[in-house]
Amino acid sequence: MEIYRGKRLSIETREFTLPNGTKKERVIVRPGGAVAILPLEGDDCYLLRQYRFAVDDYIYEAPAGTIDEGEEPHETAYRELIEETGMKAETFVPKGWIYPSPGYTDERIWLYLAEGLSPCSDYSMDDDEVIEVVRIPVGDVKAMIADGRIVDAKTICLVCRCLG
Repeated sequence: MEIYRGKRLSIETREFTLPNGTKKERVIVRPGGAVAILPLEGDDCYLLRQYRFAVDDYIYEAPAGTIDEGEEPHETAYRELIEETGMKAETFVPKGWIYPSPGYTDERIWLYLAEGLSPCSDYSMDDDEVIEVVRIPVGDVKAMIADGRIVDAKTICLVCRCLG
């Protein structure tokens, strides 16, 4: 049963029969799909230092965004990279997808490595985003993950898939 529907998100309750035969009711959050992009230039990558209201703090994360209806993930990656960083890429290398939190949501995030970066004049950030684009050496990004300065799950997965 649907209990909420917004522009990009719905929430429902549903009864499941688990593999062991037990019946349970659970809430499922359905935000639709999204993408995350790791823009790489030489030995540096670009991340966002972005304010996130849900945690009331700034966090470091990869550029990312939701897939619009009728849009393919690679089209979203192209659009979101421009919107959030002001850069476009010659190449987007698909790196698979992840379930960021499958305990309560069916969201999939498609991961991309973006290379061949150049400035883009069609740069327009959404009015609800507070973002600073930061250029960080790859070694520092890995250290930031190890020491807890990067805590965003999609960014950690993306770095692991793109940089090993």
